[in-house]
Amino acid sequence: MQPSSESTASTESISIGNIRSAGGLDSNAGRPSDKHNFTLLLKKLRETLDAQGKSDGKHYLLTIAAGAGAAYPDKAELSEIHKYLDYAAIMTYDLHGTWDRYTDLHAPLYDNSDPSPQYKSSVDSAVKTWKKSDFPMDKLVLGIPFYGYLYSSVNGSNQGLYQTFSGANAIGYDRIKKDYLGQRGFQRHFHPQSKVPWLFNGTVFITYEDTESIRAKTDYIKAGGLGGAMVWELSRDQDAELLNALNDGLK
Repeated sequence: MQPSSESTASTESISIGNIRSAGGLDSNAGRPSDKHNFTLLLKKLRETLDAQGKSDGKHYLLTIAAGAGAAYPDKAELSEIHKYLDYAAIMTYDLHGTWDRYTDLHAPLYDNSDPSPQYKSSVDSAVKTWKKSDFPMDKLVLGIPFYGYLYSSVNGSNQGLYQTFSGANAIGYDRIKKDYLGQRGFQRHFHPQSKVPWLFNGTVFITYEDTESIRAKTDYIKAGGLGGAMVWELSRDQDAELLNALNDGLK
C-alpha cells in the first residue's frame, strides 16, 4: 500500500510543490489559463523525465504536494494531471490551526456531528473531493502530521474543544510526549467520530496525532485503496513512535 521506489532498473524522484493559481509576489498575476498550464507543465516534465529515463535505464517519479481544501479542484485539472504523475501527496493536515478563532482538531479523519462555531473540515472530505474529481485513489497519498497545535488561556467548557483562546503555536510530537502527556493535569480525550486525540488541563488545549489516530488513518488508507502515506515531518518524531505505527499499520 505504500508508494514504491522500485523499478526494473533504478528509480529516482522529482517532486514539485503545491502550485496554485494565486500567491507568490504581489506583482504575480493570476490568470484563468494557470489551471490548464499546470497540466501542461506536468505533461512536459513527464515527457522529459521519461526521455531521460529511457537513456539511462531509470524511472523517475514525478509527484506533487497538493492542497486538501474543497477549492483545490478549481485550481487543478485533477482528472487530467494524474496521467503524468506517479503520486499526489495530499496535505491533509492544518485543517484547523492557530488562524482560527476557536480551538479545533488539527487533522480529523472524519467530519463529526458536534455543534461548532466554525467551519468543518476532515481528511475524509478532502479525499472524497479528489475522488469525485476523477483522480485515481491508488495514486493519492495521505498526509499525516507528526506535530500539533497548542492553545493557551482556553475556556474550560467541552474539555477545551471549540473554545476561544488567547495564544497558540505549533508543537512537535516529541515535545508533546515529553512535556504534556500524563503531566500537569493533562487528560487525553479521543473523538469517537473524528478519530483523533487532544489533551486538556483546564486552560491549555493540544490537538495532535498519536498511535491510535494513525492506526485509524492507515485502516482508512487500506480500505480506500489509497497509494500510501506521507508525513510532515520526521524530525518531530525522533523515537520513531509514530513512524513505526504508520509502517505497521500499512503492512
